[in-house]
Parts: sequence; C-alpha cells; structure tokens
Amino acid sequence: MSVIIGIDVGGSTTKIVGVRKEGGKISLVEPQFVRANDPLTACYGAFGKFTDENRLAISDVEKVMMTGVGSSYVKRNLYGLDCIHVPEFTSIGRGGLYLSGLSEALVVSMGTGTALVHAKQNGEMKYLGGTGVGGGTIMGLSKLLLQAESIEHIADYAKNGDLSKIDLTIGDLSSKENLASLASDLTASNFGNVSDIATRDDVALGILNMVFETIGMVSVFAAHEAGVRDIVLTGNLTRFPHCEEKFRYLNSLKKNYGVNFIIPENSRFSTVIGTALSGL
Repeated sequence: MSVIIGIDVGGSTTKIVGVRKEGGKISLVEPQFVRANDPLTACYGAFGKFTDENRLAISDVEKVMMTGVGSSYVKRNLYGLDCIHVPEFTSIGRGGLYLSGLSEALVVSMGTGTALVHAKQNGEMKYLGGTGVGGGTIMGLSKLLLQAESIEHIADYAKNGDLSKIDLTIGDLSSKENLASLASDLTASNFGNVSDIATRDDVALGILNMVFETIGMVSVFAAHEAGVRDIVLTGNLTRFPHCEEKFRYLNSLKKNYGVNFIIPENSRFSTVIGTALSGL
C-alpha cells in the first residue's frame, strides 16, 4: 500500500511522518525527527532515515508533502518524487483537528514562536496571529540567566523551583475579601517579585511559567474572539512537564476563562501530520 510522506523543515529540527489510507481508515507511520542546521541536509537525512527504518522503497511512496520555513530550500523533487508544498497554517490546523478528533478548534503551534489557527473540518483555516514568545524565548532567557542551553537541564531545574520567589500573584496584592471570583494564585506580574534568595531552579520555573502563561492568555483571547471553546496545544513545547501542569491548572479556572485546553497524543508532531494528511 502506498504511503504519503509529510516533512516539516524547521529552523533546527525537521520532522517526518507517513500516512496510509485503506478502507476509509487513516493510519500513521511512526513520526520521527532529526536535528540539522542546514535545511537540505535535514530534509534528505530525515527522508533517508525514515524510509530505511520503516523498510520503505521509493516505489512505496506516493508523494511527498512539505511545509516549514526550511521547505522553500527544496527546489526540485526528492529522489525523483514530486514535492508538494503546503501552507504551514493549513498543516497546523489540519494536524490539530486530526489528533484531537474535533471538527472545530483553535489550534496553537508552540515552536520557536507561537502561531494560532482557527481550524474547521471543512478545510477552512484562519490564521489569527500569534506571539514571538515560545521555545526561542525559553532557550534565550535560559542561556542568559541560567547558562543552560539544554532543554533537559532547564526542565530538571524547574522541577524544584518555587514561583513565590519569582512572580507576584493576585493574592500578594489584595485581601481575599477583594478578590471576588479571581483565584489568589493567579499571576499579577511575571518576575514581579524576585527574591534576593531566588535560586537557579526558581528562575528556570519562572521562565517556563511566563512563557506558558503568555501563550495561554493569548490563546484564551483568540478563542473568545473566534467563538470556540476547545484549544488544541501542539508543538515541541508540549513535551515540557510544566506545560501539561500549567494548562491543567488553567482548565480548572473555567469560571474565569471558559475554555478547554487539550494536549493530544503525538502533539509535538501535529504540524507534520497535518502536512501529510493534506496529500490525501
């Protein structure tokens, strides 16, 4: 049975996946990623690794669908296969709907920066904007403030962090009598209460918290504007342990925000899955 391959060529990471359709049922060929700074090297390397490990011959591949900032460097076909470029926002929306099983949602792609797409099952994908706050923010601030450049190290530091030594909360500013319906532990100011005894772990947690809260609030505003309740979170940042914890907390504040954050399985590969699905 033929396979449609999707490739998402990013700035430093390239992701690849295959999709098959038989009898109306779609199945995925295990997604993978490779790291390479040169987009062409990453693209050919990812394709070679993927086909070899899944024992796919060139004749097994029906076509190659591509997206991502680096995909524009692929000017010709790939090993004799036609390469079809897919708009990234289409891939973001389609992948988010497929993984969540929803017919309409706000799909948030959390990569180096953050993009928000209002996606509908009928193929209508509307880019609503985004923010420059994302994984690049975490890596840059961690390098400056923590001298840490490893995602694993940053996540490990944050496990033992104490936000009370970094952030200013609503409860710090007002008595319970004046809070009305607001939760006292909501952040009033990120890094607005930095203690003299704040540790590296506290700062690491503060950085992650600021990035995820910013993405969360931007997503809430966009969802309200689009008239949707479900927000599907995708991209590399969803693999941070603190990400799931933070958005689970935001889900508990339905009386404040009225939205439902979802992190589906294979969320980090959502865009490349949407790219491959565009070939069906």
